[in-house]
Amino acid sequence: MRVIEPTPVERTVGDALARTHLANERTELAWWRTGFTVLAVALAVGRVVPEIADAKTSWPYAALGFAYAVYGIGLILYGTARSREVDAGLARGVYRAPRTWASKAIAGAGGVLGVLTALLIVVT
Repeated sequence: MRVIEPTPVERTVGDALARTHLANERTELAWWRTGFTVLAVALAVGRVVPEIADAKTSWPYAALGFAYAVYGIGLILYGTARSREVDAGLARGVYRAPRTWASKAIAGAGGVLGVLTALLIVVT
């Protein structure tokens, strides 16, 4: 039986496609890691910090913790959706750029959470 080896061009294209799929997988996992980290921050802000600080009112911490939790879940969902989108594009041989609104929403929400956290630190 004769084994047909891929040509150098076929091997290069196949290797590049495999590397691209693996890079997409690593990126998805990075979104998940970030989302789970934000969920840990949500738990800390919403439950742990008020206990340690012996806060008179805990609702601002709980509200901010909830906002962080929603943000963390959003990051996980976006990362998963984006990964599926990239995989579908790779299967068709096209590149689909990330949606501008999503990047702006993620950055904006992160900025708002940062400002609210700074305010909570200063006010309480």
